[in-house]
Amino acid sequence: MQKPPLNFWQIWNMSFGFLGIQFGWGLQMANMSAIYNYLGVDPDQLAILWLAAPVSGVIIQPLVGQFSDRCWTRLGRRRPFILGGALLASLALVLMPNCPSVWMAAGLLWVLDGTINASMQPFRALVADNLPEAQNSQGFAIQSLFIGLGGTIASALPWMMTNWFGVAADAGGGGHIPNSVRYSFYIGALAFLGAVLWTVFRTTEYPPDAAELRIIRNRQFDWTLGLGDIFALVFQLPRRMWELGLVQFFTWTGMFAMWVYFSPGVAKDIFHAAPKSVEMEAAGAWSGLCFAAYNVVCFIFSFVLLWGTKYTGPKLMHVVCLAVGGLGLASVPLAGDKYELLLAMTAVGIAWASILSMPYAMLAPALPKEKVGVMMGMFNLFIVLPQIAASSLLGWLLKHCLHNEPMNALVLGGISMGLASLFTLLVVSFQRTSTDPLVKSGGGAGH
Repeated sequence: MQKPPLNFWQIWNMSFGFLGIQFGWGLQMANMSAIYNYLGVDPDQLAILWLAAPVSGVIIQPLVGQFSDRCWTRLGRRRPFILGGALLASLALVLMPNCPSVWMAAGLLWVLDGTINASMQPFRALVADNLPEAQNSQGFAIQSLFIGLGGTIASALPWMMTNWFGVAADAGGGGHIPNSVRYSFYIGALAFLGAVLWTVFRTTEYPPDAAELRIIRNRQFDWTLGLGDIFALVFQLPRRMWELGLVQFFTWTGMFAMWVYFSPGVAKDIFHAAPKSVEMEAAGAWSGLCFAAYNVVCFIFSFVLLWGTKYTGPKLMHVVCLAVGGLGLASVPLAGDKYELLLAMTAVGIAWASILSMPYAMLAPALPKEKVGVMMGMFNLFIVLPQIAASSLLGWLLKHCLHNEPMNALVLGGISMGLASLFTLLVVSFQRTSTDPLVKSGGGAGH
């Protein structure tokens, strides 16, 4: 079926839920290391406690993608999963800042990550479902715009609570986690659910034709829950996905190192904070503000992507953005004071805008229509596998090779992102053929 182009506001409504999803991710990325620190976790143990995000992504995203490929309801194909994940994730956000112990926080992180993944994956497929190939870059760039905006607000919320709204710095009710963090998670839960509801009720999906609907209704229950088919698909993945998978591996290793070790590094080297001190809370709030800064840049630079990719294509754009981000991340230890950190985060924000959109713009045309959801979910494996590896190895490397200095882990992350930029150059260009669903390449785009 030839899909008609959508206007700007239709794409806007379809992507608006990503604003809420990023409240969940943004609050987690900016605050989980600090929450673990409040609960008494040592720096070399942090990486393994972040294992929930990548592992839940490995399991949840391909399964949700496959289930949504094979269903049709009154709400459509993707929207029931988007809404269900949002409801559960919002509940987890409310509970997270009230955790009295490390084991409870770690358990809730598994719940939070699993439900965010369940809500996020169908959003990627929704863009591929509804947009013609010529609008793929625009659709994913608008998602990046909302991710940047949501991440900006979510990351800065604890700092805003203290400095703008006068929320007391001490933890309420005898707990360990400050009120500024607790209230931020409550606001994030409301924003998550509200934004997803906007997309769910203001977006339509193309219904299956009669033959596809008949197949859906007559499909027998799969006792493997779809895992058998997913494993079989590994041998059918398009070459483009493997090429981009190598890029994603080094990209997300770098980002994971930043999420885990930026806050401890800033607390130790910039604020010289003792555990559970006032300085530690100030360091956590400033780290959140720095994360907000890179999301502000992501939001702004998404407009550059909307315009610039028309001339460069997503491939060349991604090469440049990753190189800039790698330099920025590796330069964090050179910061002389907290304000210089914002310069490094500006570079990371440029890379982040591209990371959230350009790989998907390069990948989407290469996927068969009937398997977009499951293959988008499987593409997530190239995001989560490096994070699993980093979760398992970074703590050991930090302790035995990096002198237990979190800032050294950030340099390692910057180098990894630079390698991702180089590997993007290896993503081959190709042309449409009479049997190939891929769009014509042009301008270094790799399409």
